[in-house]
Amino acid sequence: MTMYSPTLAEGSGPLYKELADAIERDIENGALLPGTRMPTHRDLADTLELNVSTVTRGYKEAEKRGLISATVGRGTFVSSDATASTSLVSFEPSMPGMIELGLVEPLHDLDPDISEGFRRIARRKDTSSFMRYSDPRGMPEHRSAGAAWTARFGLEVEPEDIIVCAGSQHALACTLSGLFRAGDRIATDALTYPGFKTLAAMLGLRLVPIAMDEHGMIPENLDAACRRNDIKAVYLMPGVHNPTTTTIPEGRRTEIAKLAQWHDLLIIEDDAYDLTDPGRIAPVGDRARERSVYIAGMSKSIAAGLRVSFVAAPKHLLKPLAQAVLNTIWMTPPLNVELAAMWINDGTADRVVREKRAAAARRYMLACDVLDGFRFRGKRSGFYLWLDLPGQWTGQALEKAAHKHNVNVFGSEKFVVGETPASPAARISLTGPGSLDELEKGLGIIRKILNQRP
Repeated sequence: MTMYSPTLAEGSGPLYKELADAIERDIENGALLPGTRMPTHRDLADTLELNVSTVTRGYKEAEKRGLISATVGRGTFVSSDATASTSLVSFEPSMPGMIELGLVEPLHDLDPDISEGFRRIARRKDTSSFMRYSDPRGMPEHRSAGAAWTARFGLEVEPEDIIVCAGSQHALACTLSGLFRAGDRIATDALTYPGFKTLAAMLGLRLVPIAMDEHGMIPENLDAACRRNDIKAVYLMPGVHNPTTTTIPEGRRTEIAKLAQWHDLLIIEDDAYDLTDPGRIAPVGDRARERSVYIAGMSKSIAAGLRVSFVAAPKHLLKPLAQAVLNTIWMTPPLNVELAAMWINDGTADRVVREKRAAAARRYMLACDVLDGFRFRGKRSGFYLWLDLPGQWTGQALEKAAHKHNVNVFGSEKFVVGETPASPAARISLTGPGSLDELEKGLGIIRKILNQRP
């Protein structure tokens, strides 16, 4: 525990906010480092001559900003990602010639032919139905297509169990806003999708990191966390984990499902990259249907611009999920969903998935050649790698060094949850570059950087 004594700025604002501001300043200037254990509420109150309740509110405000995280029985720590941007997309224009090895793109040159799709739709007599308000759950024929698409992920459901959302991020937003309240705790892998982290923070939800190994989330650690905390749900990416590419094996999926039943957890599964790997294991929630929300997206495997995703859920959760759709966008644009449904039903979607796997496999083999001698994990037809960094390199250090050479990568700090130590690793996108030549150039620059001292 540090002998931390922040300097509170004199102002007219509440003292608890001034404390949170001071913590934020000290993290930014390096006075508080990621992983540092903070003083207890009582100790800091005595140091600053404040009420304990003021420090408690200040800590809660700092936690809401993602600056610190508290674990029952362990204390409060500076978040490992407190100094890292968790955003995957910059709103600033990219530098000319920047090679994208950070953002995972869905190989857009292999997307279905949208012009042909629109021509087919235009020949129909009922096209005006796509321009009207419709059921927030989705049109019946679109929910049927959603059930068929969900089956591609190994989950058989009825069309009545499907909610149509505007992409997987919207599906997550509807799930979290519709089924949880501010302050609720959700267990997640110690490394997880940054979009889930920022969404949870926006809604005031608290994430509890669960340790992982080479097979994904460790059931014993999930069990221990549930015994220490009042956890409402567990968020998983069991097929191809983002960022580590780990696949949870069947036996462990059964263990996690049993724990969810024992501790009354909702299972949220977001298998955005599952179709990039031809192997198929039934989702965790298939073993506990009454407490499972499964998100079957189309962005990474078919076309990101459609913004179509299908949520499979038990009947007692459908109404709040539909209400969340209504509260956010009223309904997912039916014209977009009609295109997606048409491609699902006529086999176009399956063909595109096969073609993108084949293209990704060529990129993976190229990466194996360029990064020979380095340790990394990935799928043979996957869209990204999880690269272990040598020597004294950290993810953030690689991000900064690569950026100077016009290459964008994502260090492990973007993905860590709470006080979880950031491993010396980085996620390397294989599908961000527009061509194999550009990918080879970007990977070559990364190799050259890592052969130097940080």
